[in-house]
Amino acid sequence: MQQRRLQYLKSFNYLPAECEQVQLVCDRINRLRDNENLEDAPCAVLKHLGELKRPYLTAVEERLLGLIEKEYGMIN
Repeated sequence: MQQRRLQYLKSFNYLPAECEQVQLVCDRINRLRDNENLEDAPCAVLKHLGELKRPYLTAVEERLLGLIEKEYGMIN
């Protein structure tokens, strides 16, 4: 499965480092989506972040993701 995801990311012509970066963000989003207590607003933010067509998060997007992770106990 991991190999298939990397092949899919490479179809966007991302560099290997960019593919890894996208994979890390996807993993973070998926861990949060697995939380059954996830409210609608954070869920909508995660949906948007998961649909981005670039291999990085802006500073604001990174802060939003970090805030959601902190709120749901994924980070301290």
